[in-house]
Amino acid sequence: MVKLLIGVVVAAVVVIVAFLLIDPKVNTAHIDETSEVATTKSGSKYSIEGEVYKAGTYTLDESASMAELIAAAGGLTNNADELSFFEDAILKSGETYYIASKYDNTDICNNTEISKVNINEDTADTLTTINGITSSIASSIVSYRTENGIFNTLEDLLNVYGIGNATYRKVRNYVILHS
Repeated sequence: MVKLLIGVVVAAVVVIVAFLLIDPKVNTAHIDETSEVATTKSGSKYSIEGEVYKAGTYTLDESASMAELIAAAGGLTNNADELSFFEDAILKSGETYYIASKYDNTDICNNTEISKVNINEDTADTLTTINGITSSIASSIVSYRTENGIFNTLEDLLNVYGIGNATYRKVRNYVILHS
């Protein structure tokens, strides 16, 4: 009987430690891990992932903003970097949007914010400090924003010559849109 009780206590401690290792900053009061589709009268589908409570695909009005998509996804987590998006950015139907994190999710002991560069303001030299952004890509980023205006979403980086899905995924946590 005592061995059984000790086994249950040890198992409970292991489960608790495992959950803390997965995400120690999680706010469990609002978490529902299921993706769901929110619907309005008519509209378009938008997907969101990253630091939101309910990542998934949502149907919103055709001129939906980032703020509306975030609200449909249950809001931002405590680790969301609010400098990585504009709330008033108008979204494109069928696209997937990413909310970057402030802290490195792979290092549970680290409370230091990730060092980031501003793709709308920083120079090409500063942009190259991010692993994955070469000098030619940095020049393309600066040229793109000069010709087309500021980046409204992180996904706009995919329009830059030299940035494909792999590079985008590599750098998206290390860039911001505004200060």
